[in-house]
Amino acid sequence: MITGDASYIKKMNRALILKEILKEGMLSRADVSKATALTRATVSGQVADLLDEQLVVEKDMEYNLVGRKPIMLSINAEAGYAIGVDLEFDQISFAISNLQGTLVAANTITLETTAYPDILSLLITHIKQYQEQFASSRYGIVSVVIAIHGLVSTEEVIHYIPSFDWHHVPLKNDLEKALSIEVKLENNANLSAFAERVFFHHETADLLSVTLYSGIGLGMMNNHTFFRGQDGFAGEIGHMIVMPGGLPCNCGNQGCWEKYASESSVIQLLRAKKPGEDVTYEQIKRWVQDKDVVVLEVMEQFMYYLSIGLNNIINIYNPEVVVLDSELLRNDPHSLQTIRQNLNSRISHYREMKISSIGKKSCVLGACALAIQNFLQVPVLNLPYNG
Repeated sequence: MITGDASYIKKMNRALILKEILKEGMLSRADVSKATALTRATVSGQVADLLDEQLVVEKDMEYNLVGRKPIMLSINAEAGYAIGVDLEFDQISFAISNLQGTLVAANTITLETTAYPDILSLLITHIKQYQEQFASSRYGIVSVVIAIHGLVSTEEVIHYIPSFDWHHVPLKNDLEKALSIEVKLENNANLSAFAERVFFHHETADLLSVTLYSGIGLGMMNNHTFFRGQDGFAGEIGHMIVMPGGLPCNCGNQGCWEKYASESSVIQLLRAKKPGEDVTYEQIKRWVQDKDVVVLEVMEQFMYYLSIGLNNIINIYNPEVVVLDSELLRNDPHSLQTIRQNLNSRISHYREMKISSIGKKSCVLGACALAIQNFLQVPVLNLPYNG
């Protein structure tokens, strides 16, 4: 039982109730009482407040048995909306979800500049449009979460974005001043990890998500929260050295993991080996299906170096679940089997390894989910995945 200050207890009880309703989608008051171990009187009082605030709605359930028809409670999905933004090196992706995590709008704009004032202006313009579009809902836009492909401090100041060459940029403060709304910044790999836990791995407290697109990022969930390190810069695993004296990396080292096991490194190598060919994901998939010797050799090398890094992070973190986010791996039906066969250490322990079924959307979905969690103030968020 939670003890302490009355207002604190009320806040915690409210969070427990919202957590269970979100998790199950629909619950009766009696079911909420059982799931939370709260008294029916406590549940009734909290639910009355949530109904007044329009965060919860009542629904009649079809009922063919004798007795009183149960009244079900569910989150009022349209009471407010969350904005997730993926600030990539060549484009900005926007996603808007309701309070149940279902996407209701999405848009992507191409970037023709890396200048901070220009990108700030673009973000302000588009977010203001969404604020106006959803202003008629009870809470409008509840929060904005932006995925940063670079170093974000624990104070949410951008330390460095390599693709933009941004250093110590106050994006959060500038946006909040212009928009009068809460804005949060988070590393993109962390948000991908958060999406995997929120939408798929509801019972998992410790999860690693390895993203393999332009570089390699590591999102880490430890006991349902982000593991960020002292200053917030943990997870730059792509710059772990796997080949001493190897290929030079922009970070200043040689032989970094992402120079051998990122999708961009694979595509770059295939373009060199197949000059004049249009190297796309679909084309690589066809080459693999046709058993093209050159492509199979490159893919084998890719998964070999990928396995080296995975072996290292599994031994360091001992995760429950490892999620690999890669279009190349999704296109190869034998990729996961090959990687598992390469992990031969008897001291490496993890419960499950899988390839992400969300894909690149995981970043903006995770951003929307984090905005929902912050708004509803639930300690652990579980949502259904609606594709």
